[in-house]
Amino acid sequence: MIIKDIEQHAEEKMLHSVTYLEDALSRIRAGKANAHILDGVKVEYYGTTVPLSNVATISTPDAKTITVLAWEKTMLKTVEKAILDSDVGITPENNGEIIRLGIPPLTEERRKQLVKQAHTEAESAKIGVRNARRDAIDAAKVAIKQGTSEDDGNETEEAVKKLHDKYIKQIDAALAAKEKEIMTV
Repeated sequence: MIIKDIEQHAEEKMLHSVTYLEDALSRIRAGKANAHILDGVKVEYYGTTVPLSNVATISTPDAKTITVLAWEKTMLKTVEKAILDSDVGITPENNGEIIRLGIPPLTEERRKQLVKQAHTEAESAKIGVRNARRDAIDAAKVAIKQGTSEDDGNETEEAVKKLHDKYIKQIDAALAAKEKEIMTV
């Protein structure tokens, strides 16, 4: 019984690492307009800091433009300032009605920086998966000491190692896809 809980808990932690990586990679811009690059932008709204998507509609009318339509006209300046203060790295154009973000083409140097950033995020996710594997194996060893059969403990270790390999492959695949997207001119 406790052995299945160990496996399930390890898989949840590993899945969380992969989900985190996918979210982090979606925020890295790859030369194409992608509304997700604004996911990390926070806006001051009536005394509370909220995500930009809570106060505006974000869309991509074409591959080189992101538009931000604030639901309240009074929020335009606040939204523009939030985008400028963020780490997005794009200067917004505010025409009084809508905010446009023109996505500039990436230089080769910037592409390499973004690939390096993607590799850093992937390594963090791999560390999370490895830590989950280690914690699960340690928990299985403790369960064996507390009376669980050694065969069950060994089966759990094997199952956790297979989960580890599965999620590491997912991380590598996500990284390869993002790297290809960034390097495509």
